[in-house]
Amino acid sequence: MATVANFSANRITTVIQRPTSAVASTSSFVFFDPKPNSLILKQRWVKNPSKRSFSAVKVKAGAASPGKVGTPAVNDEKVQKIHSGEEFDEALKKAKNKLVVVEFATSKSDQSNKIYPFMVELSRACNDVDFLLVMGDESEKTKELCRREKIEKVPHFSFYKSMEKIHEEEGIGPDQLMGDVLYYGDSHSAVVQLHGRADVEKLIDENRTGGKLIVLDVGLKHCGPCVKVYPTVLKLSRSMSETVVFARMNGDENDSCMEFLKDMNVIEVPTFLFIRNGDICGRYVGSGKGELIGEILRYSGVRVTY
Repeated sequence: MATVANFSANRITTVIQRPTSAVASTSSFVFFDPKPNSLILKQRWVKNPSKRSFSAVKVKAGAASPGKVGTPAVNDEKVQKIHSGEEFDEALKKAKNKLVVVEFATSKSDQSNKIYPFMVELSRACNDVDFLLVMGDESEKTKELCRREKIEKVPHFSFYKSMEKIHEEEGIGPDQLMGDVLYYGDSHSAVVQLHGRADVEKLIDENRTGGKLIVLDVGLKHCGPCVKVYPTVLKLSRSMSETVVFARMNGDENDSCMEFLKDMNVIEVPTFLFIRNGDICGRYVGSGKGELIGEILRYSGVRVTY
């Protein structure tokens, strides 16, 4: 189990390492005394952010490979090739608060050649994400950039927002890459993005009548299990939209989020809070897809037999 220690509501500096065990399902942090599952609702609701659906990404045969940087293929025109540290810094600056996904690769890396076509397809599907490619063996300038960014193995993926590195991965496959892109760049799905306690109270207030169950996915920015389960949350948010409202909060986004996690007695992540009529009626802790679906059905009123 991945662990997180010494979290503070005033300052959050801990970096969470991705669990190496295939059975790891939660990350833990303990920083408060348990409190009852209750919510105080005083805020008025504001209109939900706009939502757009995300289609599953499929890689087509014959897609480009990163080794052909000198002559970009027609299919990968949305992936920006970076040739120096100056170009890299300018691309991050230009992206502003958009998610930027950077692949550091080499022309002789089989893994780089295998994962790159999938990144190309993601670049087509995710119009609100910028994708960059740095070939570490292209020139002295790209070698220097890799040294500056402390890249030791390829393929290496770094994720940036507002010129700040928020996550990085090494040697991952297509499923993990898509999960990371969805988790760190999601601003267009049917999952409501919450940024503090006030947002939670407003969401609950809007759904106080109508009988819908609210499923609140609580995680942390660098939590591996949180990333792992999020594609399932996205799929469920579309298929169960008539009966369930899905929302997400990263506890380490700001002080308000961290205080909310304390009040709700969230000790491990991912934690899913099930809320109906303003009250927390249950919770599920973990990243098991089958277990999560079963719990959502149970709290939606569907009889589940285990």
